[in-house]
Amino acid sequence: MSAAAPSTAPPTSGPGGGRFGGPPPPPPWVPKTELGRRVHSGDITSMSDALHTGLPLREAQIVDALLPGLHDEVLDVNMVQRMTDSGRRFKFAVTVVVGNGDGFVGLGRAKGKEVGPTIRRAIDRAKLEIVEVLRGCGSWECGCGRSHTVPFQVHGRVGSVVVTFKPAPRGVGLAVGDVAKPILRFAGITDAWGYTDGHTKTTVNYAQAAFRTLVALSELKVLPADSARLKIVRGPIGTSILPPKEDTPGGPRGRGPGGRRGGPGGRRPGGPGRGGGGPGRGAPPRRT
Repeated sequence: MSAAAPSTAPPTSGPGGGRFGGPPPPPPWVPKTELGRRVHSGDITSMSDALHTGLPLREAQIVDALLPGLHDEVLDVNMVQRMTDSGRRFKFAVTVVVGNGDGFVGLGRAKGKEVGPTIRRAIDRAKLEIVEVLRGCGSWECGCGRSHTVPFQVHGRVGSVVVTFKPAPRGVGLAVGDVAKPILRFAGITDAWGYTDGHTKTTVNYAQAAFRTLVALSELKVLPADSARLKIVRGPIGTSILPPKEDTPGGPRGRGPGGRRGGPGGRRPGGPGRGGGGPGRGAPPRRT
């Protein structure tokens, strides 16, 4: 009796539509706009050329094709609710920043019933709002000649929040709030002074005001003589200040590999008790 031949049938898909139950693969991109058709055909090969055409950016796949390995970070996740006849309806509002660390940054916001799909939709909207940022060496205290800070003092306002960025010398770092830091870092700016006014506890307005400041910076027209004196560059310079995306740790920010605070294994090492005399919760029992 001969042995049965091995089966050559493809693996069955899981509940999610993909292999082993994962999400299904995305369908092939079919461009629907003039800019998308130019990028898909190879006529436009850089994000700077795509923005300089003046055509509207309405497809996130354009950014995926021209800026591979784009970084993203969630700035705010807020639960909103409204009252209806049947009860309260809950939704999540998510604010996300994207950038490559080399002159391109975008900010997006979306609402939805589930956090995961809402984050993905906010990332796509941030890609559609991407801008090309000016960088230079605009501080009078620095003469390094590198494009590491903003070339001029710029302002941005959303609601009651007013954000001001000023040029800073090398080594100062990002002397701004925690909300504006990832926006500047994703744009490729490593040194800047920041000043704020208004109700900055509103994270959404703070983030949008910081992004609008960079948008105003990208809309400036600079004379060639000033560009040469302040070492101003528009867009990428070929070096990103962010690590490669595949090398970025996948765990939550500020947590150990075990998913809990306290480093590897996810538990804090045991120490002395609360009064200093007894062992901690994670320490071995003391022998008498």
